[in-house]
Amino acid sequence: RRLKPLRTVVAWRGRAEWDQVMVGLYCGDSRLQQDALDRVSAWKSRYGPKMPLAVDCTAELIRCKVLDSSGRLKSHELILSYGLALVRFVNLITERKQKMVSIPLRQLAREVDIPIWVVDLRHELTHGKLPRLALCRKGCDVVLDWLRKMYWSRQLGNNLREESEDEDEDEEEEQEEMEANAELDSDGW
Repeated sequence: RRLKPLRTVVAWRGRAEWDQVMVGLYCGDSRLQQDALDRVSAWKSRYGPKMPLAVDCTAELIRCKVLDSSGRLKSHELILSYGLALVRFVNLITERKQKMVSIPLRQLAREVDIPIWVVDLRHELTHGKLPRLALCRKGCDVVLDWLRKMYWSRQLGNNLREESEDEDEDEEEEQEEMEANAELDSDGW
């Protein structure tokens, strides 16, 4: 007798809404990005503290880019906006790896494949002289790319997979996934 898979309650209506938001956030069109940000805000109101950190961080960084492209903020205000989003990203992503002992952020960042210079940028934003806007923009782009690769593309079908990846690799992964699911089925799940 097979057990039914457990259902998880999430804030989004389904895969189509998730995919639409994911594409909207990364599309580069400010209007579509704003629509996706509004949807993430709705998710957050439904999901509260259970919202995945990566979704939250992505939304904060995209919000900075939308504000930047609007031309409504001065350079200093944009640096502060990008800075807060970058500091929160590094802190939230690395804090899960912190144990009872304090581990240096650079080591934690290396473990999760975040570029060390992003951690250094976070350090400057927190403790030093504010960096140039161009560096904050670059940090935002790098972190958004990291989030896309490490989180978004791994969710619900790898929709934002790198185009350069080989199709044979895709087929192999699908075959391995089908085999793994078959093993689970035969183990009584």
